[in-house]
Amino acid sequence: MIVLGLVLLLLGFLLNISILWTIGIIVLVVGVILFVLGSTGRAVGGRKHYF
Repeated sequence: MIVLGLVLLLLGFLLNISILWTIGIIVLVVGVILFVLGSTGRAVGGRKHYF
């Protein structure tokens, strides 16, 4: 999700499409939150790892 968020951010910036920029930020933030919760050993949604 982090990589997808970065790709969407880059595409939104380069193509000047604001909706891709917004979706990229949201996906990136969700990916970072899931990564942090998963790396601390906390189960999120019944899963310990998201990758």
